[in-house]
Amino acid sequence: MERRQAAVPPGPFHVTPFFVAKAEGAVVEDVDGNRLLDFTSGIGVTNVGHAPAAVVDAIADQSGRFLHSSFNVAPYEGYVAVAERLNALVPSPGPNKTFLANSGSEAVENAIKFARAYTKRQAIVCFDHAYHGRTYMAMALTSKTRPYKYGFAPFNPEVYRAPFPDLYQVPGGPPTHCGGRLPCADGQRRCVCGEALHAFRELVEAQIGEDQVAAVIIEPQTGEGGFQPVPAPFLRALQDYCRQHGIVFILDEIQTGFGRTGTMVAAEHSGVEPDLTILAKGLAAGMPLSAVTGRADILDATPVGGAGGTYSGNPVACAAALAVLDEFAEGRILPHARRLGEILGERLQAFRERFSCVGDVRGLGPMKAMEIVADPNTRQPDKATTGRILQEVHRHGLLLMGAGTHGNVIRFLFPLVTTEAQLHEGLDLVEAALRSVTD
Repeated sequence: MERRQAAVPPGPFHVTPFFVAKAEGAVVEDVDGNRLLDFTSGIGVTNVGHAPAAVVDAIADQSGRFLHSSFNVAPYEGYVAVAERLNALVPSPGPNKTFLANSGSEAVENAIKFARAYTKRQAIVCFDHAYHGRTYMAMALTSKTRPYKYGFAPFNPEVYRAPFPDLYQVPGGPPTHCGGRLPCADGQRRCVCGEALHAFRELVEAQIGEDQVAAVIIEPQTGEGGFQPVPAPFLRALQDYCRQHGIVFILDEIQTGFGRTGTMVAAEHSGVEPDLTILAKGLAAGMPLSAVTGRADILDATPVGGAGGTYSGNPVACAAALAVLDEFAEGRILPHARRLGEILGERLQAFRERFSCVGDVRGLGPMKAMEIVADPNTRQPDKATTGRILQEVHRHGLLLMGAGTHGNVIRFLFPLVTTEAQLHEGLDLVEAALRSVTD
């Protein structure tokens, strides 16, 4: 750590002080020989586990043949094969095409470029609690100021932010959602979905103009924003509005993709068919690879040379991605992930009933979180207690991390190959930490 402080700027943060020596499955070993359970998956990346043999073999095989040629100079079959697999994976109206990039932020930037080129419009609408990355357009779309945006202005123009249908941290008492009946408001009950949809329409129609909006971008479940699933009725209403007005509907599935919510993409939970889907993280098990996949007519809108990059769709990363897709195709991971999600949900609900600091439990499949509050009645975020819980589990050998606009959400992102015994072991440590901060 002393060497790190001397050689590396402070910008890259650390959740824990552990330096990794090796990792396998759901277990990480540090340079001191400590073995730790990993409930972070490198921020939702190693969905198929650390160093899975099939992926490692694919990387070694490709590395022995060639590491790089640039798809823009001498193309290779791996890029095309990944595109074909992703085109068949996402639930877009189709026919589909895929553009490959290196990082999630880069894929976000290119999705916006495709949407603007296709629609010949400029405005982009995003939402509260959103996290879309750290490069300048992605940072403009990201909601949280500290630490992601603070001091980095000015940001890209023509970005507009709408309210998120937050079913927990909303002023005015316990909210409801419409259960599929949008819009709804009877003067007595709060319908957060209906209110958010009304605010979205007001933003677009009063401040921008429907014919000036190129794209609407949203995460089907927020990541850094606190693991809040977007209610399915709201997502479907957004899709319908975009279809009606010729707006490109973009789902950012960077963190929710590749089994993270128990399905290959989270769009399957709501039945929406986005025009463009942004993928990264779990796509290549740790190799840098991202994708924009969706309607061919939208991706074809850029001229030759209008999208690309020296390393985009690197052949070694593509080999890793194909091996990851093969792992899912075998049919074992998703059912196991759903079972882990059931166990996690049961344990977290038990924590909520027992510990008053656990104000909310939420999430799709195994992508769940608990929100830590000072008082369950006021729902006041409690970042300090959240930090104490995380420090306690780290001290006992569990890698876990927070999230949320107020930093008071604890998110669970274990590899989807984690065993039931490992899951219970990690949750026992979480329970002991909760007990220690509340006793």
